[in-house]
Amino acid sequence: MTKTHLVIPDPHASPDEDLSRFTLLGKLIASVKPDTVVCIGDWADMPSLCSYDRGTKGFEGRRYRKDIEASCLAQEMMFRPIREAKKKLPRFIMTTGNHDYARIEKAIQKDAVLDGTISVEDLQYKDFGWEAYPFLEPVEVDGVYYAHYFPTGVMGRATSGEHQAYTLLTKQFVSATQGHTHTRDFCERTGPDGRRLLGLVVGCYVDRVHEYAGQANKMWWSGVVVKRGVSQGMYDHEWISLDRIKDEFK
Repeated sequence: MTKTHLVIPDPHASPDEDLSRFTLLGKLIASVKPDTVVCIGDWADMPSLCSYDRGTKGFEGRRYRKDIEASCLAQEMMFRPIREAKKKLPRFIMTTGNHDYARIEKAIQKDAVLDGTISVEDLQYKDFGWEAYPFLEPVEVDGVYYAHYFPTGVMGRATSGEHQAYTLLTKQFVSATQGHTHTRDFCERTGPDGRRLLGLVVGCYVDRVHEYAGQANKMWWSGVVVKRGVSQGMYDHEWISLDRIKDEFK
């Protein structure tokens, strides 16, 4: 039996922004009725733990508590329409990213005083119903491997570049799906036995310009991906842009 997966690319829920896209996301999920929902990571943006611009004017006012509240509110907004639909709930999988899981863990490693004070558990992923996996731990579902990104080379850098999906296939040798770069890409290759391997980079799910990215914002694609007929790593996929979601579920 084939399955349907709905993949949520990097959502980056952050304080002081419009989170209404998460209500729309919940309505979409309730409409599609997927068997599995995969968030590819970075659900929470966690700007208070960003080490790149600490000490700058733009860092003023950031608070860990606000970051956690935004993440939980976004989850509440998404899950509400799904539960109100009173249908069988999908399996919810969270492959945590460098913004949510890694930023919290890194902060604790840098300052032992924070150990026991802040935690990845503060994000409440498991409480909301996600199967939450550690950063960069691949999760296999119906023959497709999911991770926030797949490290390459001896330095373990994220798969990136102009042909990311192709690189995924040549490095991982399985059907693999990742996020992280906020761009989208797809590649398909067929083995001598007819087995198809599909590499997919899924974009992001954001609704604002991120100043740190500058001109790279123009390269990003925002929306979700629905995979139908998923079996043994093969599927048919559909890109659903955030603009289209707004039009259909406003």
